[in-house]
Parts: sequence; structure tokens; C-alpha cells
Amino acid sequence: MAGQTVEFQSNGAKAGGYLALPESGRGPGVVVIQEWWGLVPHIRDVAERFAREGFVALAPDLYHGDVARSPDEAGKMMMALDIERAERDLRGAVRYLLDHEATEGASVGTVGFCMGGVLSLYAASKNEQVGACVIFYGIHPKVEPDFRTLRAPVLGLYAERDQFVPPAAVRALEERLREHGRTVETHIYPGVDHAFFNDTRPEVYDPEAAADAWRRTLAFFRKHLGEDSRQ
Repeated sequence: MAGQTVEFQSNGAKAGGYLALPESGRGPGVVVIQEWWGLVPHIRDVAERFAREGFVALAPDLYHGDVARSPDEAGKMMMALDIERAERDLRGAVRYLLDHEATEGASVGTVGFCMGGVLSLYAASKNEQVGACVIFYGIHPKVEPDFRTLRAPVLGLYAERDQFVPPAAVRALEERLREHGRTVETHIYPGVDHAFFNDTRPEVYDPEAAADAWRRTLAFFRKHLGEDSRQ
């Protein structure tokens, strides 16, 4: 099914996003969180890919209509992001999915890329209705998830040659999560760069790593949100 632009409540205000529904008509809910570029076609395509796999996917627009056109602009927009407002938007997105007639289950998953990766973890730490969290090479210097309140299991997917989130930072995050008794699984793909999943950026896209990360993501969500979680 073709995706559509939707509006939802965000703490008394309005927020927007891109909703993609599965052909089956029903499925587990997943919040797809943008990179620093904004709600660009690549992120909408990821939502549609989830829908083709049987999920109800919503990609909220955290920039509220703005889109970056250069790395410099994207960096400035990321640093200017109001984190509290973003958290309210993500909370609204979770609520919208859970209230949607197509969504199955009492919790949803969050998955994000780059800036959205750490926001995926942040949203999970702020919202008990997040039942599974996936991080693709997450980074944002102003976002600090609260590991004490995190309940969702975490899957982290990273790149060995990532200068923003090097392997040492991944291991440190993994250690902190385990110190708080959280369930975490991480994978660092050898020889690939930050944003290896983004197939619109041929200079960093790695088909083999992206395919494996996608397989792991689907299996993780199906285990914690889908039929496997109810067995």
C-alpha cells in the first residue's frame, strides 16, 4: 500500500509524519526516526519497506517540514533540534500507532539512523510503551538517554570505520547498558562507514552490511513485537 502523510497530537500541539501500512491490514507498530537530513525520501522508503514486511510504520517529521540540503545545514539543524519537543513528538507518534486500528500489540518498536539512532534509545528510555529499540550508528551530543528507566531490549548496528561513533564508543554504550541490567546486542560491521544503510548515498552505502542489518532488525522486531513475542 502507498504511504500517506498524517497528523497526530503532540502534547496538545500537532505533529506530522509519514505512515505506511502493510497489505495484510494489520501488524506490529514501528516508529522510524530520521537522520539529520529530515524526513527525506530515504526515510519514507524505509517506512514503506517495513510495511512490506508486515509492520505499521510511522516516520515522524521532527523538523516540522524543514529538510537539510547539505551536510553543513544538516549539522546545524541537528544541533538546533529542541530535544524536549522531539521527545514529545516521538511520544505522540507512539500513541498514534497504538491507537491506530491497524496496529497489533500493546507496545511498538523504535528504530533510528544517525541522529535518529540515539533518539530511538532516548524515546525508549522515556516511554514504557516502546517494546523494542534499534539503533543504527546513533549520535547526538545533546541527547542523553536515561538507562535507569529503559525497559526495552536494544539492538545496536554500527560501522567499524565510523568516525562519529567509533567501536570504542559502542563498547562503552554496551557496558553502560549492561551495568543497568539492560538487554543489549550490538554488531559492528567491518570495513564500512557511518550511514552504511543509506542507499541514496553511494559513497558510504554498503549493500552487504545493509542487508544483514535489515535482516537482524526484522528478526529483532518480530521476536519482541510480533508473533514470536506472544508465544
